[in-house]
Amino acid sequence: MKLKRQAIGTVMALTASMATQAHEKPNILVILADDLGYSDLGCYGSEIHTPNLDRLAYNGVRFTRFYNASRSCPTRASLLTGLYQHQAGIGRMTFDTGLPGYRGTLSRDAVTIPEVLKTAGYRTSMVGKWHIAETPLRQDQRDWLNHQVEHDTFSDLCHYPVNRGFDTHYGTIYGVVDYFDPFSLVEGEVPVKDIPEGYYITDALSDRAAREIAASDNTPFFMYLAYTAPHWPLHALPEDIAKYEDTYKVGWEAIRQARYERMQELGIFGNSRDFLTDRQFDSSWADNPTAEWDARAMAVHAAMIECMDRGIGRVIDALRESGKLDNTLILFLSDNGCSPEECQKMIPGENDRPDMTRDGRQIVYARNKEVLPGPETTYAALGPEWANVANTPFRYWKAKAYEGGICTPCIAHWPKGMKGVRGGFSQELCHVIDIMATCIDLAGAEYPESFKGHSIIPLEGKSLQPVFTGMQRVGHDYLGFEHFNEAALISRDGWKIVRPGENVPWELYDLNSDRTERHNVARQHPQRVAEMVKDYESWEQRCMVLPKPKH
Repeated sequence: MKLKRQAIGTVMALTASMATQAHEKPNILVILADDLGYSDLGCYGSEIHTPNLDRLAYNGVRFTRFYNASRSCPTRASLLTGLYQHQAGIGRMTFDTGLPGYRGTLSRDAVTIPEVLKTAGYRTSMVGKWHIAETPLRQDQRDWLNHQVEHDTFSDLCHYPVNRGFDTHYGTIYGVVDYFDPFSLVEGEVPVKDIPEGYYITDALSDRAAREIAASDNTPFFMYLAYTAPHWPLHALPEDIAKYEDTYKVGWEAIRQARYERMQELGIFGNSRDFLTDRQFDSSWADNPTAEWDARAMAVHAAMIECMDRGIGRVIDALRESGKLDNTLILFLSDNGCSPEECQKMIPGENDRPDMTRDGRQIVYARNKEVLPGPETTYAALGPEWANVANTPFRYWKAKAYEGGICTPCIAHWPKGMKGVRGGFSQELCHVIDIMATCIDLAGAEYPESFKGHSIIPLEGKSLQPVFTGMQRVGHDYLGFEHFNEAALISRDGWKIVRPGENVPWELYDLNSDRTERHNVARQHPQRVAEMVKDYESWEQRCMVLPKPKH
């Protein structure tokens, strides 16, 4: 009888210990911005008012070499699976080419962060943009986009977030949305058919995330908060636009130079004092015939970012008021560099681009910059000049394999788990594939070899936890990149090859001394190029980049 009581006592003690450990597991909040430029936050050099993200940065860690997959869908696939995007099934966009790496939706040979963390006792939720499910076009696509007809699904339900590990999801399935009346808005599997007056999606996502946190119990949670901001269309609240009414009238060159100087003051690239690339545009602001429109466009972009930051502040307040802030890892990053897209290339009524509001007002795609951006009745984008500014100090932008396309601002904040690194920068070579590994590490979970009858591709990412404690981690031998034939490989020792298209020579950059890729030294180091190309080809084969799709 005594032995039986001792056994019961041991079991009770173990149970209590396990419960305590469960409570000690950190909450994890991953916040993803959409098309945010490298220098678009105050803590990365911007003039945009982002006090809440700045506060996280100054009490956390800012990464300077954190990489993405250069575009929305691929990055989201990599982030959620810990695999390169081709392995996860989304080598390009959400259309199916019939090849394993390009199926346009998450592969069943990949497992998601919420699917894994649920096995470790986590509650999982998603708020925001999904954009990693195949979205085939319908015959009545234009009327559907304009809310003139309704359908029960926006994609096959099996690919919705709530069927890939999330307990709940409030947000959009498609990529581009009207900020005041978003297409493809769902609650779980159910379309949200009516929205309240005064709706603005950035605020709606922030408020939903804050409410969920405020209502949560002591069960550890994983939340994925994926904003649509500041992706085009340039839609913002009038009061936020007004704050930047005059800010950008000084023009592209002046804002870019001011950001560069602030980056120098902040020490983002250490002691380096000369790292600004040449401009990617020839236009002079002094000779710009559409200066009023362009200044307004950037003002709207800034307003969208400030609104997002303000909403993140409400989410942080909810964490603080519920006593969860200290033991919550917050990761904030962007899915790619700022976009150079222009209205001239957009086709109203196509794919995810409406040409009419729900109440029948015509949407103007400002091809000739004939109407100022901001309200719901306009669809506009920044264009290459401001995109180059937003991605200061780098060259190029979204969808490119240069740093302006694939290097993201990234902030990590975790008061309980960070030791001796708060307020500093990390030069560690990191990638969105590392987020899955980090979540597994912190949750005490195991990455599966099989899941729901499918063999799972081995994890590519590596945990960031050592970085949080100021330690060196065993990092990546190299990182590989490919999107629409833009290709690159970055080695552990800081060298990078870039191939900006098919049938063009590889370029070589020493990122240790040339962080912003100003000097192509491929001719000086042909042997290094050859060795790195072999590594790239090995990565390409292993990660399902081949065979290449034909379109």
